[in-house]
Amino acid sequence: MQLKNLFADEDAVSPVIGVILMVAITVILAAVIGAFVLGIGGSQEQVPQASFSFEGTSGNAYTITHEGGDTITTALDIKVDGSDDGDWSADISAGDTYTTGSASDSITIVWNSPSSDSSSVIGEHDI
Repeated sequence: MQLKNLFADEDAVSPVIGVILMVAITVILAAVIGAFVLGIGGSQEQVPQASFSFEGTSGNAYTITHEGGDTITTALDIKVDGSDDGDWSADISAGDTYTTGSASDSITIVWNSPSSDSSSVIGEHDI
């Protein structure tokens, strides 16, 4: 066998690389599809969508009213001027109200996920 023929014979390299790539792609696709079918692909808890109205009362207090949207099944944190004002009890639906303490700057309504450490601001009012 001549040295020239040894380096010129590369016919078997391309089919082997092609087979390896096809097997790798198949395994990756199977893993991704399997993850979503089995629910590993992640299902995130949805933040409730609600609208609130803010009405000033005597002594700089405010009444917050749930005007509509989703019923909220977990307590909400109410922050007045950046400080915790208390928790609005669970199962909050349209028409329910909460009265704050004296506010001079802002009121923030914070929803905390019952199943994780995440939270979201679902209502704000600047005074």
